[in-house]
Parts: sequence; C-alpha cells; structure tokens
Amino acid sequence: MRVHDLIGIGFGPSNLALAIALKENGPVDAVFFEKQATFGWHRGMLLDGTTMQVSFLKDLVTMRNPASDFGFLSYLRDRGRLADFINHKTMFPSRLEFHDYLEWAAAPFADQVEYRSEVVGVTPVSVDGVVDHLDVVVRQGGCADELTTRRTRNVVIAAGLEPVLPPGVVSGERVWHSEELLDRLPSLRDPRRVVVVGAGQSAAEVTDHLHGAFPDAEVCAVFSKYGYTPADDSSFANRIFDPEAVDHFYGASEEVKRMLLAYHASTNYSVVDLELIDELYRRHYQEKVRGTERLRIFNASRVVEVARGPRVTVEFLPTGERTVLDADAVVYATGYRSGDPLTLLGEAGELCELLPDGGLRIGRDYRVATKEEMRCGVYVQGATEHTHGLTSTLLSNTALRAGEIAASVSMNRSYALPR
Repeated sequence: MRVHDLIGIGFGPSNLALAIALKENGPVDAVFFEKQATFGWHRGMLLDGTTMQVSFLKDLVTMRNPASDFGFLSYLRDRGRLADFINHKTMFPSRLEFHDYLEWAAAPFADQVEYRSEVVGVTPVSVDGVVDHLDVVVRQGGCADELTTRRTRNVVIAAGLEPVLPPGVVSGERVWHSEELLDRLPSLRDPRRVVVVGAGQSAAEVTDHLHGAFPDAEVCAVFSKYGYTPADDSSFANRIFDPEAVDHFYGASEEVKRMLLAYHASTNYSVVDLELIDELYRRHYQEKVRGTERLRIFNASRVVEVARGPRVTVEFLPTGERTVLDADAVVYATGYRSGDPLTLLGEAGELCELLPDGGLRIGRDYRVATKEEMRCGVYVQGATEHTHGLTSTLLSNTALRAGEIAASVSMNRSYALPR
C-alpha cells in the first residue's frame, strides 16, 4: 500500500495554506480529503456588500512569505485588478472577492484534493508495538458503502467549524442557521415576517440583508443584549492576533489564558462592526419617524419557543412579557464551534494525551502529544484556542500556522524523500 507523507482532513483555508507551504518548502507527498463537492468557504454568507474583517495582508501566505506567488496581490495581478484595488484605498476586500482569491489559490492543487470525500475514522497501524503509520478511512462520493483506506505518516485535521443551534432547535424548511442563508433564500417568496436570532456580526449582516432584500417584509432582530456590541478592532487590541501573542499565550498559565480570552473576546465573539450598527440604528430610527416600522428590534429578549408555522414566542427578559410572532422563516445566527478532533481520530484518538479538563494536549507546533508508541504526527488546525489563543479559528494567523506545521512535519519525519 502506498504511504503518503501527509493526509489533510478538510480543505478549507487552513489546509489550503498548508498545501501552499508544503509546496514552497519542498517535496512532500500530501493528499487532502474534503467532503464538499468543490472548494467553498462560508458560501451561504457571501452577501453583497459584506467585507472581510481582517486585512488582505493576512491572506494565505504573506505573513509567512511575502514573496509567495499565492498572495492576494498576486491574485489581483492575475485577475487584472491590481491598480483598481489600489485606487479603492481599502485594506478590507469584499467577502465575495476574498472567496474568489481562495478559489484561485486552491485551483493549482486540484490533483492533491479529493472532493466529496469524508474521513470517517483513523486507525493506527501497529508493528511490534510501534505505530509508524495511520490508516485513514474515507467515505467517497457520498455513498455509505463506498469506503476506501489510505495510509500516511502524518495527519493534519482542519475540519472547520460546526454551526451551533440552541438546545432543542432543529433546522428545517423554515428554521435555518445563518450558514445556509443564500442557499435557503430562493425558497422564501414574498415573506411577511422573518425573525433573526443572534447578536454578532453574522446576525447583524443577515438582518441588514433581509431588510433590503424584502422591502415589504418585517424583519425582527432578537437578542439578549440591549444593543449590538461594537467589535474592538483598535490597533492595540489587535495585538492579541500578533504572531508573538501566540507564543505568549502558549507559555502562559491557565489562569492567564482564561483572563486573556475574557479580556479580548470583544475582538471576535458576539460583536459587530460599528459602521453596520450605526446603519441599522439609522434605518430603525427613520422608520419610526415615518411611522412604518419594518425593522423591529427585540433587545434584552430571548426566543422561548418556536412552534409549527413557525410561530415564535419572544420573551422580554426584564419583565417576562411575551410576544408571539408568526414568521415565514427563523434564521439563527448563533455562531459556530470547532469540531472535536477526537471524533475524527477514532481509534487513533486513544493514543492521544489529554489535559485535565479533557482537551487535547497540543504542542507549540500544533502537534498533538501522544503516547510513546505513537510515532506518527497528528496535527490540529482550528481546535486549539485553549492552547494557542484567539487566532485558532481565524484567518489572522493561518499563514504562519501552516508554515509551522509544514516545518514540524519536515523536521520530525524519519524517512528519506524520494529522489
């Protein structure tokens, strides 16, 4: 059986950045498995007018190798828009354009990526009590019975984020998570009322988009705060995303880690760009002036029930007063969480070391600490906030993290490269 140097589970921005780093650093036999049919990154939220919240310089490569041919500026030159982008005077491209950049960067790796391929397990291959290889079991083509096995010396898990719905809420024909928005909207014809649940950037963007897309519909935004919280993107606060901050965080005590995560949650979690907050408030106020309030803000409130219809019961938290809303759709913009790598690792997960709180013990190079008999490398991208800080699931450190993993794989392998 052929033995790959590396198998990547998932092929979103993180493992795409890794593929580029491996290509630029030297010859490595790597293959990636991605369950989507084609490359895609949050396609359901590529809304018109939305922009990236990080600088284009934090692309797949620039922080690691500014001279790389895979940078955003190289993309612009190839697309014939370099001068136009410079004249645009912005550091933040549209989300649609950045997605096109990611697709452009992914295209040269088509022969290394197997799409419609879902990894369902990882099995250690033991010889004389030593695990030098891992067998990766893959379901291909969406067929439950079509399983194949590929062998590797290293595995890199970058399976992305999982959408989160509140307990008891089940996605359905008229109840969606925001990640499905653009896929679901064509089925929504001439709605009278849509309810959006959530207080973060996605919730505000969905509210803004629906309010503009359906000029005759009422859009109800429900969240437990009194108002949307502005994102802290100030210069000093952004230092939490600096490369050195990862080193500092990794070496800090557990108490300091918890403190830093709490201090700087406002840079990423349940926060909204101030410009969008002001626009929604302006629109809400002008509708009050006109006496035709289509944008309704249910602040300091929560959804307590979604019945068939859907019929949504909203409770105002300070008084307990309840309002029943008959809606055409309910959109939950309630965030994401990192998938548990142990779920994918299967039997191989039994050889991984855990921290006292049950999380994986992960080295500075993103390699999972394993029992002595495990010689293979198991690396994680995206589920390392507890060890590496806030950049774990963000683009900010993707280029450097990919470079560090590529270097670790090269340093730790004990096999000879093919000539």
